[in-house]
Amino acid sequence: MMSDRVAIVTGAAAGIGRAIARRLAEDGLSVGVLDLKQDEVDAVADEINAKNGGRAIGLVASVTNRPQVQAAIDKLRAAFGPVTVVVNNAGISDFVPFEELTDDQWDLMLDINLKGAFIVTQIAFPDMKEAKFGRIVNISSSSAQTGAKGMTHYSASKGGMMAMTRTWAVELGPYGVTANNIPPGSILNTKMSEENKHRFPIPVETLVANNPVRRTGEPEDIANAASWLVKEESSYVTGQTIGVNGGRIIT
Repeated sequence: MMSDRVAIVTGAAAGIGRAIARRLAEDGLSVGVLDLKQDEVDAVADEINAKNGGRAIGLVASVTNRPQVQAAIDKLRAAFGPVTVVVNNAGISDFVPFEELTDDQWDLMLDINLKGAFIVTQIAFPDMKEAKFGRIVNISSSSAQTGAKGMTHYSASKGGMMAMTRTWAVELGPYGVTANNIPPGSILNTKMSEENKHRFPIPVETLVANNPVRRTGEPEDIANAASWLVKEESSYVTGQTIGVNGGRIIT
């Protein structure tokens, strides 16, 4: 029963993370809404709790800070029980020409986008192992599949997340844990997309015209896929890349 499950969603104060947190709560899971600012995570948790049967709690931590993440997951466990669903969505994006990319910019990107997912999942894993059930969903990026001009560090971090997903599928599968990743296509109406839209080299109109479904994505499109991947019914799906991109990438 999904009503017995507890999930943590990182980067959940807005955009894709918020949509996933809301959808998992609608599916009956108790949800830890994790991000950097207390007022923002509390606002999302309040939205969830205002609906019939919704159960959520706001959690504050930097995913790169192991003691903060440990404290946040301990708080979630105390509120709702063992954490057996992890959605690693927290991340940053940036456009920097390869020749201008600095070590500090590289390190920051890899720390948040890749190491953060490692830290959160490793801290939650004992609960999954004990329960003999776990679902890990990593939100990667289609830029890791295609490459993206000016995004060496970002694409590398998301490509690393894809590789890490496959390794977790192999290593953690015997404990009843699945690990999959969703690389979104062009998702608008998020804080990140708004911050970067003036820097993106392809106009939105061109993206729409070249996309088989003739639209850009919404955060809820990613939430729908995440919802299925965390269910019991998806237990035979692991180590997979579930592209949610409107057909931008077809393999």
